[in-house]
Amino acid sequence: MIGAACWPLYLGVQVIHYERKQFLRLLMRLLVLVLALGAASSSLAHPAPFSYLDFQLDDGIRGTVVIHDFDAAHELGIGQPESLRDPSVVQSNEAALVRLVESRLKILVDGNAMTPKWGRIEVMPEQQSLRLSFTAIQPVRGVLDIDLLLFPYDAKHQSFINIYEHGNLKQQVILDSKRRTLTFYRGGLQGRWAVVNTFVQAGIHHILIGFDHILFLIGLLLLGGSWWRLTGIVTAFTLGHSITLSLAVLDIVRIAPSIVEPVIALSIVVVGVDNLLVNRQRKRAALREVSNAQSSRDLRPWLAVCFGLIHGFGFASVLMEFGLPSEALGWSLAAFNVGVEVGQLIVVLMALLLGSIVVKVIAVVRPQTDRTVIAERFLTIGSAVAIAAGVYWFMQRIGFVPVA
Repeated sequence: MIGAACWPLYLGVQVIHYERKQFLRLLMRLLVLVLALGAASSSLAHPAPFSYLDFQLDDGIRGTVVIHDFDAAHELGIGQPESLRDPSVVQSNEAALVRLVESRLKILVDGNAMTPKWGRIEVMPEQQSLRLSFTAIQPVRGVLDIDLLLFPYDAKHQSFINIYEHGNLKQQVILDSKRRTLTFYRGGLQGRWAVVNTFVQAGIHHILIGFDHILFLIGLLLLGGSWWRLTGIVTAFTLGHSITLSLAVLDIVRIAPSIVEPVIALSIVVVGVDNLLVNRQRKRAALREVSNAQSSRDLRPWLAVCFGLIHGFGFASVLMEFGLPSEALGWSLAAFNVGVEVGQLIVVLMALLLGSIVVKVIAVVRPQTDRTVIAERFLTIGSAVAIAAGVYWFMQRIGFVPVA
């Protein structure tokens, strides 16, 4: 054991002989070891609420799981944790311990469940720990998914995860009861494709379930216009939210969700009110028989880009909760943006298709009805719904209306 006075000299030597990442990894393990040994003075209290796992990704997978004997004893129903420092006791409980770890460590390799081959358990008496090693012949081509909650009885328990590619440390993550999953994307074409596939789907899913974003976008389109005009409005919204999404994810600019979410609700109200005001202006111009009555300035592209900046912060909060892989940050951010745009396109096309079907049905049922009248009713009803929903969401998000 290294004396306390020798620690600075020891670490200084390591700085010389180790690369920075290797040194930080060593320092982290030394810190964990010191905390474990310092806290293990009494077997009556939980001495070290942590475990750590290493994954070595080469042609297959090699890994180790290190757990404290206190946790293992608790799960196995052994009254004296120190008895697990006896290899014979560990050997008699080896199968039960492996089953325990297997049941709480789920690993997917490129979407397929991995079946590890476990080696013998190694007793680490000085660290009061047990080390389980495993191997798997399945190589990780694209993505490695880990779902882990080793000791749910202890809410404070943490698992330190280290992932290596060909001996190089690529990612370090701490999993606990609040965050129990980890997704790692390998370098290379298949890893990048896995990132793109995952985050495009996430972007599409988010826009399709984001009713406030959908209602804002549809509200912008209710006034109608040429295909190029509508495309320009959607593009302006895309430009706005892409800017702030990127700034927030890169941790350059952040705005609290308690501000962003109410403003998103207000943006829907503003669009609905603007629609009704423009419609009234059109009617007055028509009554005065003013030529080109619809030539009043269209503010929708400006509303789209300005409020798109706010909606981008909303997208960012979801994306950061989803978790961004540090080893493929640019790819994941770009893919999520593409997914959002694909989702927007789906929404716009479905809305236009539905509107066209409804107009045709009305034309058949009531052939005498002018299409201009139908469009105006769509505008009025749709804008009223947008205003009502926006007001409700705003009141809910500032706490005036309880969340269902």
